[in-house]
Amino acid sequence: MENKKYNRKEFISFLGKVSLGVAIAPSFLMNCGNSNSSIISEGLSIDEINKLKKLVLEGLVASDKDDLLLTKGLYYHTLIKWNDKISDQDTFGFNCDFTCFIPFDEKHPEDGLLWVNHEYVHPLFVSNYAFGNPNEERTIEQVDKEMYNVGGSIVRIRQENGKWKVVHNDPHNRRVTAKTPISLNWDTPIEGKTTVIGTHSNCSGGITPWKTFLTCEENYDQFYGETERLNDGSTYHRASAFGWENFYKYPPEHYGWVVEIDPKDGTIQKHIALGRFAHECCTLFQLKDKRVVAYSGDDSNDQHLYKFISSKPNSLKEGTLYVADTNNGKWIPLDWANQPLLKNAFESQTEVLIRAREASKLLGATELNRPEDIEIDPITGSVLISLTNNKPKGDFHGSILKIEEENNKHDSLNFSASVYMAGGEENGFSCPDNLAFDLSGNLWMTTDISGGAMNKEGWPYMEFKNNSLFVIPRIGKDAGKIIRVANAPRDAEFTGPWFSPDGKTLFLSVQHPGEQTIDLKNPTSLWPFDKDNIPKPSVVAITGDLIEKMNNLHIIEKP
Repeated sequence: MENKKYNRKEFISFLGKVSLGVAIAPSFLMNCGNSNSSIISEGLSIDEINKLKKLVLEGLVASDKDDLLLTKGLYYHTLIKWNDKISDQDTFGFNCDFTCFIPFDEKHPEDGLLWVNHEYVHPLFVSNYAFGNPNEERTIEQVDKEMYNVGGSIVRIRQENGKWKVVHNDPHNRRVTAKTPISLNWDTPIEGKTTVIGTHSNCSGGITPWKTFLTCEENYDQFYGETERLNDGSTYHRASAFGWENFYKYPPEHYGWVVEIDPKDGTIQKHIALGRFAHECCTLFQLKDKRVVAYSGDDSNDQHLYKFISSKPNSLKEGTLYVADTNNGKWIPLDWANQPLLKNAFESQTEVLIRAREASKLLGATELNRPEDIEIDPITGSVLISLTNNKPKGDFHGSILKIEEENNKHDSLNFSASVYMAGGEENGFSCPDNLAFDLSGNLWMTTDISGGAMNKEGWPYMEFKNNSLFVIPRIGKDAGKIIRVANAPRDAEFTGPWFSPDGKTLFLSVQHPGEQTIDLKNPTSLWPFDKDNIPKPSVVAITGDLIEKMNNLHIIEKP
């Protein structure tokens, strides 16, 4: 039989409509900055297609075991864990979340820089403070330790003999913490400042076409509280959970932004034009004229989905922020100058951006069930948004929302919205969180069942047990099925899935194992089972034959 090659037209027919532009996607599925339409590689034979169709995935059953369990064909090694030294001066932070890898040279994908978010701390582990104990007085030294352990880490990593390792003391290795001075990319000071102190609550993130990291400040009110407004226009301070404002008087308005870090020199700035809310992520799409579209969700009950459309090439400052009306398929501009309702309620565009939540509700944006991670399908151009859950409204299992922009143009102001996939018993997963597409367009998904509800009687999560990693294959006999391929240790969730440029490694954070611990002598988890005998948030590298086979069908740029 002739070993026929599929041509471009046949590939598009086979896998779906191609997107018009460049999704700035994990693992550099496309060459960032190239505005040609992405297409499917023309070099795959029928034999190779048939091999992919015959690929059998053996799904795992749910587990409550205190271990990281992988399906057949996958293996992992721990790349870095909390408190590991990255240089003579710095150590790796706590509760790792979003990861992002940029190679120094795309021809040599085994050597580059890894960014990792550090979202929040467990004070008992980090500062030896018994959180919530009214009889224990907290010290500024304890708070300083907590401030150091959030933010993010940049580390150089290199693959040697099949294993990824941190290059200790590399000049690129550095920490960004809650004490790092950060400039504001805006012409108007925020609470009198153009430079603010620190970043924290760093959840998910993104990557830019110019190869910098984006990290997103999510639950910003947990450290310095929030400024609340009463009907008469007066304000008061709502206290934070961690109480840092009792030691450092930093305005809450300095937090809740998208932060950009240049990995080469450590330059860092906060992007005010993208709005202030509990940013889960910031996912970019570059248009043919080099303007960018930035999608972000506000991860809180009854909050909103946003997108920013730049008016200048490669700008995250000049442009317009929109909020979604998913009921009517409209993007509503949060534009103070042209929205009478906003002019009546706010003094300036800066105030609209600071109080984006209030402005969005005033304009009739759709309330959603915790919009979290967002990924753009590299083949169809559809935008997928994890809606994790909304327990007060009876949505315990969440869903994935699909946005299809009008005419498949990401700068369109009209779209259609539909449920792509619902969580629950029938589909075998609950509380979708982070998403990632691999080089073949397979969708990978992590879950976020909270530690307080996981494996607890009386909650509707018992059958799902520990949080997990799932994959939804694109082609083959399992196409469209939701297959569990990894189980997390006790109390933990998987976060930040990111593929290496060659598709042979999946970087994955294991966040907050043992989070329910109240006594250091009796932790609820011991993973990753190191000599300290306490749980440690870590980043692992998952490799194996299964990942290589699933990444065998590559998405490339048109020459």
